Amino acid sequence: MASPEDLQYTKSHEWVRVEGDLATVGLADYAQNELGDITYLELPEVGDSIVAGEPLGVVESVKAASDIYAPLGGEVVERNETAIGSPELVNQSPYGDAWLIKVRLADQAELDALMDVAAYETFLETEAGH
Repeated sequence: MASPEDLQYTKSHEWVRVEGDLATVGLADYAQNELGDITYLELPEVGDSIVAGEPLGVVESVKAASDIYAPLGGEVVERNETAIGSPELVNQSPYGDAWLIKVRLADQAELDALMDVAAYETFLETEAGH
């Protein structure tokens, strides 16, 4: 699956869609593919604060458990209860139905640390080479 061009990405394979001061966060297709069948999601509660680069939750699959890292800091304003109840959505629709949380951004400057699609795809080629 090609990485959507309207998103920004992290080296820990989260994606971000920014609209004004709100950011929607999800797991990239690469991450769900590496993890295999996802069986559990643990996400922060609405009202929680998250910090860029710090774990915001956990994703578990038949292969492994892995932290989900916050690409940006801010206050969680919504979480995807549908994905929590049906974590396999992350495998089926990583860029659509399986968004994870929506965050009110604390600092727009943190966006500068994210990769555009071209940089992310180059990063993936480097990762695959290891």
